[in-house]
Amino acid sequence: MEQKERESWGSRIGFIMAAAGSAIGLGNIWRFPYLTGMNGGGAFIVIYLACVFFIGLSIMLAELTVGRRTHLAAVGAYKTNSKSWTFAGVLGVLSGFMIMGFYPVVGGWSMAYIVKSFTGLLSNPAAVGDAFGAFIGDPIQPLIWTVLYMLINVYIVARGVTKGIETAGKILMPMLFGLLIIIIIKGLTLPGSSAGLSFLFVPDWSVVNGNTFLAALGQAFFSLSLGMGCMITYGSYLNKQEKLPQNALIVVTMDTCAAILAGLALFPALFAFGLEPTAGPGLVFVVAPQIFAGMGGFGMIFSAFFFLALMIAALTSSVSLLEVVVAYLMDERKLSRKSAVYGTSVVMLILCVLSSLSLGVMSKATVLGVGAFDFFDILTDKIFLAIGGMLLAIFAGWFLKKEDLRDELTNGGTLKFGLFEAWYIMIKYVIPVLIGIVAFVGITSIAQKGLMIFGLLVIVVLAAFSKKL
Repeated sequence: MEQKERESWGSRIGFIMAAAGSAIGLGNIWRFPYLTGMNGGGAFIVIYLACVFFIGLSIMLAELTVGRRTHLAAVGAYKTNSKSWTFAGVLGVLSGFMIMGFYPVVGGWSMAYIVKSFTGLLSNPAAVGDAFGAFIGDPIQPLIWTVLYMLINVYIVARGVTKGIETAGKILMPMLFGLLIIIIIKGLTLPGSSAGLSFLFVPDWSVVNGNTFLAALGQAFFSLSLGMGCMITYGSYLNKQEKLPQNALIVVTMDTCAAILAGLALFPALFAFGLEPTAGPGLVFVVAPQIFAGMGGFGMIFSAFFFLALMIAALTSSVSLLEVVVAYLMDERKLSRKSAVYGTSVVMLILCVLSSLSLGVMSKATVLGVGAFDFFDILTDKIFLAIGGMLLAIFAGWFLKKEDLRDELTNGGTLKFGLFEAWYIMIKYVIPVLIGIVAFVGITSIAQKGLMIFGLLVIVVLAAFSKKL
């Protein structure tokens, strides 16, 4: 069957910025700082870096390889090798779809807090926590910001790979790093900020336990946008001249730098003002505004910069998640790009409405014991992503030919990749076991056992009907 010419990246830098944007998201600016604070600081970072460069980099390279080898998005890339593996691609698309059922809600919060930085949010630091609770519980305000945030996603993805996603990455990524550096410079000038640097970079191994390793590996996995088809999809738009190992290393390094910069943007100032680093998920929306409130007249500007950086990070990731679903509909269902974008976005927006309202007026309406927001979050983060990553490693290591992988990673033998054998052993033997451990611990730790059973049942059903998908 004749297929129309597939879209591709216009330049190497365009792909790198877009792929880095996909990896850099709420996991870096929101999740990494609070996990670092809750797991002892420097020791957690050392373990996290090891997980990123030994495991995360290997999986990203595998995803890019699978995508470019087939020039198809997640579902088609698996199906080309074996119809029995179609379910693994569908699981990635489903993960991206469900994450977009709550991710734009948080993206909308970040947009709202840019404006709130100038409209009284910082006037009473003691009331910031109550203000955040009142805001997310409001039935109207968060929805307005969610819709605005979603419209930006629609505009970018509807414009296509080169004009939309690539152009946005080239603009937004430098802006993100620039904003974080400005905030860091200000924080480091505050008296007492050195305590924050010590917390981040002087490991205290006495606080390390098994949970620290699990948290670090889980964060590395979450932060790099692995297991949800994003990098397979982005890899499918790459030409055969691109150097996959180098590009993967650059993307992972940029993602890691963004996480470290986010820590530097928060912890020196946090210690300077005597606040607790163990605030948990509320660190960004509750503790961060208190920090900026203490900076005097310029605090509102730095607050706006920070939440603009958060919005940019969220946007570049949500664009890639939307593209995963859109690429599937274009490749497998033969929809036009705009039809796929508009139809998918409407359904996602309905899910976002349910997620937002579940934090307020619909808080008593639960599914398997949790509200819609937590339902989508737990199902993807704790179950689908980990299993999706494990399936990818098994697929690449055990079901693709070793020589095909070598051919793709060396561009037909024209490039040197001396670490191929080590990478292959990691993908085939080591990584599936490590991710399996994380997946097992994560799944068994879910308090809502009904939700756990439901998630696993979905995967079993997808596998059973994989040849019909």
